[in-house]
Amino acid sequence: MRYLLGLLGHPLDHSLSPVMHRAALRALGLEGDYRRLDTPSEQLAARVEEVRTLYHGVNVTVPHKEAILPWLDELDPAAAAIGAVNTVVNDGGRLVGHNTDAPGFLRALAEAGVRGEVALLLGAGGAARAIAFALKEAGWEVWIHNRTRTRALALAEAFGLRVVDPARAREADLVVNATSVGLDDPDATPIDPCHLPRGGAVVDIIYGVGETRLLRAARARGLPAFDGLGMLLWQGLLAFELWTGRKVPVEAVRRALLQAVHRGGNEG
Repeated sequence: MRYLLGLLGHPLDHSLSPVMHRAALRALGLEGDYRRLDTPSEQLAARVEEVRTLYHGVNVTVPHKEAILPWLDELDPAAAAIGAVNTVVNDGGRLVGHNTDAPGFLRALAEAGVRGEVALLLGAGGAARAIAFALKEAGWEVWIHNRTRTRALALAEAFGLRVVDPARAREADLVVNATSVGLDDPDATPIDPCHLPRGGAVVDIIYGVGETRLLRAARARGLPAFDGLGMLLWQGLLAFELWTGRKVPVEAVRRALLQAVHRGGNEG
């Protein structure tokens, strides 16, 4: 079997997903390819039908993690509860939505040795929904801050979170940036670094752009600080298993990702 896989979103130039999934195909000796499917919002419906006819499965990234829901035939229970999809499996023409961001984030957090009780989540989009769900399921108290307060309130109501001022970050055991702030400009930051925790960890799910200002500020304070590569790795491995039914050699894929970051370039 030749697997045709892809990434659906816009823009996609920064993505390391092709590096990761091509490495997974090679490691398992499987034929196939993983393609970037750059899809502006007005082209989403047509792209989903292309996936239905040509692709075994795709990942979904910004801005489509929530927008794609009406075009799918089925959601697995976790994706339905989260209200966002990052993985689509083509099951004989039926498109089934999954969310591997949530378990992927928890795997990355555990691998980094991060523990605590209170997390401040920055953002209210598809990735933030998955992380909020994951942290709540793992027993964390989750606070949320978002630039648009109405979106923060909606997410808080959906998952039982508290909307707080960003200055409350000082009291958190974990601060997670699940916004896109820092992606185009690594010197931009979603909160003033003076509000960072006294002793907690900081995770910025952005990756591949160098060290963001948020992470630089955290490390300058001596705080454990992690970018989004861990979450990318684990959500990707879980997605690949859904598509192929095969377990991926973790270190082979991790090595490919780290080499790509070191080179500062992506596969096309």
